[in-house]
Amino acid sequence: MAKIVILGAGISGHVAAAHLRRKLSKDHEVVVVSPNSNYQWIPSNIWVGIGRMKSKEILFPLEPLYNKKNIGYIQAKAITFHPEGDSSENKPYVMVEYVVGDKKGQHEKVTYDYLINGTGPKLNFEATEGLVPGKNKAYSVCTYTHADHAWEGLKALIQEMKQGKKAKILIGTGHAKSTCQGAAFEYILNVEQELHRHGVRDMAEVTWISNEYQLGDFGMDGMLLSYGSMTMKSHEMIEMIFEDRYIKWILGAGVNKIEDGLAHYENLEGEYKSEAYDFAMLIPAFSGHGFKAYDKNNEDITDKLFRGFMIVDADYTPKPYEEWSVQDWPETYQNPNYKNIFAPGIAFAPPHSISKPRKSKNGTDITPAPPRTGMPSGITARIVADNIIDTIKNGKESLHHKGSMGNMGAACIASAGYGLTSGSGVSITTFPIVPDYEKYPRTQGRKLGKTFGEIGLAGHWLKLTLHYAFIYKAKMKPFWWLIPE
Repeated sequence: MAKIVILGAGISGHVAAAHLRRKLSKDHEVVVVSPNSNYQWIPSNIWVGIGRMKSKEILFPLEPLYNKKNIGYIQAKAITFHPEGDSSENKPYVMVEYVVGDKKGQHEKVTYDYLINGTGPKLNFEATEGLVPGKNKAYSVCTYTHADHAWEGLKALIQEMKQGKKAKILIGTGHAKSTCQGAAFEYILNVEQELHRHGVRDMAEVTWISNEYQLGDFGMDGMLLSYGSMTMKSHEMIEMIFEDRYIKWILGAGVNKIEDGLAHYENLEGEYKSEAYDFAMLIPAFSGHGFKAYDKNNEDITDKLFRGFMIVDADYTPKPYEEWSVQDWPETYQNPNYKNIFAPGIAFAPPHSISKPRKSKNGTDITPAPPRTGMPSGITARIVADNIIDTIKNGKESLHHKGSMGNMGAACIASAGYGLTSGSGVSITTFPIVPDYEKYPRTQGRKLGKTFGEIGLAGHWLKLTLHYAFIYKAKMKPFWWLIPE
């Protein structure tokens, strides 16, 4: 009988575990290894960060759910990978370190027949000097604890503004190669609306700072959207929104140092500048976790599994930007050297950036990294789970389930303000995620009609509905699998 080990209990790890357990008999073992005790619905962190939701509303404990669903659970973090076993253990295994309880600090081998790496990214705050959540007046909404702290900082500033203090608020990316601009975009719009709600909007200067070359790039090289009966470029749409809300912007900025109330950055012109603030929320760089891998002779084989993130069935051949294509992107998320190892979601190494790489005049790379969050994480996790399920049931390798970000669409509902009657949402769908310039040469690599944008109250209601739907799905309640990824 097979043993499938999943590292990580975020969107991709949890989705994979849920589908594996539902479709495989109890003769097969499904085990989740995660240092986190709670599942969190990350897209709603921005509402925690403005005080409109409590963190308890976006999370639940993993262990009781996994016990109920017959999913093994080990609260530990992966340390090293041993895909060939070693002299004392023939089966492949991962060495893990317990993070709680009597075993805290102890290492243990967790063997597997199939391994799914769903560890996601390391939040690499240390890549930017001084960028520490909750210090130097800078915050994050990457986790629910970060979002709680962000609301504490913002709430305190709002109280100061009510007493007559003028304030500067800075929101965006905190590194020259950050990704997840979408989360920062949602947060700045929500913060701006909350300032109105508290009657202090006229006391604040709100500024967007980003490594994007243009607004609306989002690490995806921008989009040409169907917008009602018109077409609109994503940068035009975001400019319209920012201008309507009197939000300033700084683009092509690689933030490299944070001091108390001061963000230092380099721009594409090679200029070194700084921006003062009283409150900042800056998304850090994402990186791999620095895992090491060893063969059965204890020789280092890290380069067979990782290049920062995990190597999968992508084309990693170095090539000029003009020669990159959608064919470079993975379809099965299987490691080419060890066929029983997979990496969906953010855990896989992208073959190249989606946005055109740009360097400052000093040679600094200031380019958004490719996004792989949200819907793509869930879809790729299900692809991996279904292929493992088919392989186990058929008794031979089966990789019939495929899905490249070059032929995969994604929907994003970006909250633009919370409120049952006053809320707003920016609804954007993109197809494909990685632009296919050969197939859609006249529409910036995307198919119009499947790539569109809308703004309004309906978007807020839809995002709020999805919040509850995906919490329901994550808790594996009756017929949860009918809710799409």
